[in-house]
Amino acid sequence: MTARVLVAGIGNDLMSDDGFGVAVIRRLAARPLPQGVALYEAGIAGIGLVQELMDGYDALIIVDAAERASAPGTLHALRVDVPDPATLSEERRRALMSDMHWTVPSLALILARALDSLPRRVYIVACQPADMGLGLELTPPIQQALEPAVAQVLALVQALRAGTDDSSIDVHRHAAVAG
Repeated sequence: MTARVLVAGIGNDLMSDDGFGVAVIRRLAARPLPQGVALYEAGIAGIGLVQELMDGYDALIIVDAAERASAPGTLHALRVDVPDPATLSEERRRALMSDMHWTVPSLALILARALDSLPRRVYIVACQPADMGLGLELTPPIQQALEPAVAQVLALVQALRAGTDDSSIDVHRHAAVAG
C-alpha cells in the first residue's frame, strides 16, 4: 500500500513573500496528483492543520516561506524532527500550548505529536523570502522559485509514495522547536 501524503501550504498571502506556501499549493491544485495525495491550504491557521492531520497521514510536506539566511528565492528541503512534548519542561509545554491560533508550523507540529496525529515523516520545503511586508504580490525571486518548489514537492511525494528514502533529494534535518 502506498503512503497517504498531505501537502500543506502555510503563509499569509496578504504579506508579500509570506504567501509562498499558499501560492505553491494553488499551483499544485491545478495539476493531476497521485491518488492518496491531499492538498491543504492552511494559510495562517496552524490549528486547522492539526485538525486535518487527525484524518491520518503517513507523511506531511509543509510548504512555507522561512528565514534561512540565504539568497531570496533559495529553496530548502528539510526533514523535521518534532520533539515529544513530554520531554519539554512543564513551563515550556505551557508556553507552547498557550495559544490555540498558532501561525508557526513548528508549534502546530508539536500539538499534532501530542495528539498522536503527527505522521512519521515530516518535511518542509522552505523558500527564503525577500519581503514579508504588507503586499499582495510575491517578489520576483520568489515568483521564480514557485515552479522549482512544485517540482521539489512532487519529487518528495514520489519518493514518499514509493517508500524510498529521501537521500535522492537534497534534504537536511531540522528541529521543529528547541526544547
